Amino acid sequence: MSGLNASLGYFVSAAIFAALVRTLLKKWPRLSFMLEFASSFMLVACLLEVQTIVEVGEWAGGLGPDVTLTVRFLVLLTHGIICGSASGNPTLVVLKFLQREATTLPTLLAVAAQFLGAHLALLVALYYWSLELTDMHMIKNLMASECSSSLLVSLVQGFFTECVCTLIFHLVLLNLRHRSALIRVPLIAVLLTFLFHTARGYTSAYISPSLSYGLTFHCPGFTFTEYAVVYWLGSLTGMILALFLYMGHIPRIFSKNLLYSQKTRQKTRVPKGDKAEKKKP
Repeated sequence: MSGLNASLGYFVSAAIFAALVRTLLKKWPRLSFMLEFASSFMLVACLLEVQTIVEVGEWAGGLGPDVTLTVRFLVLLTHGIICGSASGNPTLVVLKFLQREATTLPTLLAVAAQFLGAHLALLVALYYWSLELTDMHMIKNLMASECSSSLLVSLVQGFFTECVCTLIFHLVLLNLRHRSALIRVPLIAVLLTFLFHTARGYTSAYISPSLSYGLTFHCPGFTFTEYAVVYWLGSLTGMILALFLYMGHIPRIFSKNLLYSQKTRQKTRVPKGDKAEKKKP
């Protein structure tokens, strides 16, 4: 339990940092892209610690898979509540760009901030493990230079897995976009936890280029390019396919709808009151 107590303090510290940045930047809307920095930092920092609990805690600390999955779900839920619309996920930022909801410069700044936050989170986590506050962290510190890669299959299988998981995630997210945060955030946390658990023996379904950069790119076994093909190209391909299936076209690239007719897109339900008025002579 001492290991979990130390991890809890680490989680709380990362969450407080993200909340403070979010509060301070409300006064400077032009620096809103830095919200993505804080969001990415919190997500990567916390999931690096969850990864430690999974890799070390399950066999050295006697923690079962149910505990690690619960911790992961709570981290994702807390991240969604604190960071709100700042996802810390480059594919979501690019999605808004492809939907013409964001321009080029803010998109580039947000993506750069996300990778910067992920890199800083990795450095902070390495320092935190070096303190060896618990036996679990002492073991993790010894293993840090030779961490196990999350990519456990071939490049083709990894690309396909990450693409399909990202496709599912974005299709669900696009259909939930008009729902209230009280419904959307818990559902997304459940979905991400489920996808991770399902793809744990393949790629772990990170669905975020910056998250995968922080969690597995530094691990030996594959080159930077091979990791990029699976986790970056796979995620972007899945996101683009999801947008195409949802809208029938990519607004930033072409406007012609290739999947749905104009009648289908503009079909709306007529309220009962209006129907009754139309029936009157």
